[in-house]
Amino acid sequence: MTELIPKPRSVAVTTGEVRLTAHSRLYTCTGTQGVGHWLRTVLRQATGLPLREGRELDDAGGDGIGLQLAPELGPEEYRLVSDWNGVLIEGGSAAGVFWGAQTLRQLLGPDAYRKAPLSRDRAWAVPYLTIEDAPRFRWRGLMLDVARHFMPKEGVLRYLDLMAAHKLNVFHLHLTDDQGWRIQIERHPRLTEIGSWRARTKTGHRASPLWEEKPHGGYYTQDDIREIVAYAAERHITVVPEIDVPGHSQAAIAAYPELGNTDVIDTTALSVWDTWGINPNVLAPTDNTLRFYEGVFEEVLELFPSEFVHVGGDECPKDQWRRSGTAQARIRELGLADEDELQSWFIGHFDAWLSARGRRLIGWDEILEGGLAKGAAVSSWRGYAGGVAAARAGHDVVMCPEQQVYLDHRQAPGPDEPVPIGWVRTLEDVYRFEPVPPELTPEEARHVLGTQANVWTEVLEDHARVDYQVFPRLAAFAEAAWSALPAPAERDFAGFERRMTAHYRRLDALGVAYRPPAGPLPWQRRPGVLGRPKDGPPPSR
Repeated sequence: MTELIPKPRSVAVTTGEVRLTAHSRLYTCTGTQGVGHWLRTVLRQATGLPLREGRELDDAGGDGIGLQLAPELGPEEYRLVSDWNGVLIEGGSAAGVFWGAQTLRQLLGPDAYRKAPLSRDRAWAVPYLTIEDAPRFRWRGLMLDVARHFMPKEGVLRYLDLMAAHKLNVFHLHLTDDQGWRIQIERHPRLTEIGSWRARTKTGHRASPLWEEKPHGGYYTQDDIREIVAYAAERHITVVPEIDVPGHSQAAIAAYPELGNTDVIDTTALSVWDTWGINPNVLAPTDNTLRFYEGVFEEVLELFPSEFVHVGGDECPKDQWRRSGTAQARIRELGLADEDELQSWFIGHFDAWLSARGRRLIGWDEILEGGLAKGAAVSSWRGYAGGVAAARAGHDVVMCPEQQVYLDHRQAPGPDEPVPIGWVRTLEDVYRFEPVPPELTPEEARHVLGTQANVWTEVLEDHARVDYQVFPRLAAFAEAAWSALPAPAERDFAGFERRMTAHYRRLDALGVAYRPPAGPLPWQRRPGVLGRPKDGPPPSR
C-alpha cells in the first residue's frame, strides 16, 4: 500500500504494522480539529470503525491516530510516522496535517475511499514507516469551466474531493462566458434570469452540424457559492473565481444590452451564444460598464476570500472597438496608442480597483498586450512565452500551457477517442510536463507560483465526459506539481505506471469514469461527433 501518488519526498519502511480496530482512537490538538473531523468522517464511512476521540496518541495502546502541529515544518509540509505507538501525522500547519491525512488514506488501501464498509470483518492496517513530504509549488491548480456546460453544485463538491485526494490546492472556477453566466449577482438579477440559459447547444466542435435542440443552463446561488467555498476551505483548497472581461461577455450583454458596443451593433438582438469559438461581441469601454462590473466584483469579493481574482482578459477581438465612435473617443481621451492599449487600460482599472481592496488580479496572458497592469499576475496558457515575459518583468506567473496541460485535449490518436480536440497529450506527456522554463534565471523562476491544469467544457457535456478527459492525467499532473521530480526526460514513468495500478483501484472506489489504459470503453465513445484534432507534436514553447 506504499504505491503513493503524488510521490513523497522520502519513504522509509520497517517491519510491522498498525492495525486500526474498534478500540482505536483519533487524537487532535489545537489547530488540527478540522482535519480530525474530516478524517474521522471519511474513515468511519469506509471502515465502520468509530475512531472515538482520544486524549493523547498512546492512550489508544498503539493502534490510534494522532494529528498535531510541528512548527519546524513548512506550512504544507508533513511527517507521517507509523510505529508501535500508532500513527502520528505532524504538519507545519493544518494544511500540512491534511495532506498527511490524505497519504494515510492511500496507505489504508482503495476501499478507504468508499462511502460504506464492504465488510465489518476486514482488517485495516498501516505498515510501519516514516514519510517526510512537502510540495514543490504553492499553486497546484485545476481550472474547471462551468460556463460552456454547467456542472451542478454536487458535481463541483465532488471535484473538490478529487482534487484533495491528489493534494491539489487551487480551484479556478470559470464562472462566466459567452455561453452562460453561472453566479447569482443580486444587484443585477438578469445576469442569471437571462444570461444563465441558452436555447440550444452545439454538439461537438463548432464545425459540427449537430445540435442539441433543448435549453441548457443553470447557475449557483450565492448560498451555493458560500457552500462551495466553505467545503473547499475544509479541504485546504482556495477557490479563485473568474469573471471574464472585456471579451467572452455575450451572456452578460444579452442580459444587459447597454454593456455592449451599441453604436456598432444592435445589442438588444443578442442572445446567450449557443456555439463555440471567439465571439466578436465584447464589452464597451464606458464608465457605465466599469461601474456595472465594479458592482459584480463587490459581490464576488464578499463570496470569495481568495487573494487572487481572475478577470479573463483573453481572446478579446478589437474590431467593434475600431468601428465604435465611443471606443475611439475613449482612446483619444486617455492618450492611448491603439485598441491593445485600450484593453490594457480596461484591465488596469480593475487591477487598481482590486488592489485597493486587498486583492490581486490575475488574467490570461493576453493581458500582457498593450502593457501589463502593475500588480497583475499571469496565467500563461498560450505556451510558455507569456509566462517567461511576465516573470522577467517581475510579475507572478501560473504556468498552464495548452500544449501540455489542457486536459480537454485528446489522450490518444486513435479513432475511438470521443470528440477529439487539440494535440495528443498522453498520460506520459503530462507526467513529463515541467512548469518552470529552463531559460528563466533562479530569481525569475521565483515568480512561478506554480502550475494548473485547465479543463474547458465545450465538448464535455456532463461529469462522465469531464472525468474521462481529466483522469488519469490529473494524477500525473498532480505529481508534476507536488513532487520534486528529475528533469522531464529522466523521470521514471515506468515506476509511475506501476503506482498507477494501485491508483486506478482508488479511482474505481471513488466512482471516477476515467479513461482506461487500453482505451475508451464502448459507452465512453462518441462516434460521429466532430472534433478538431491537431496533428503532430505540439509546439514546445
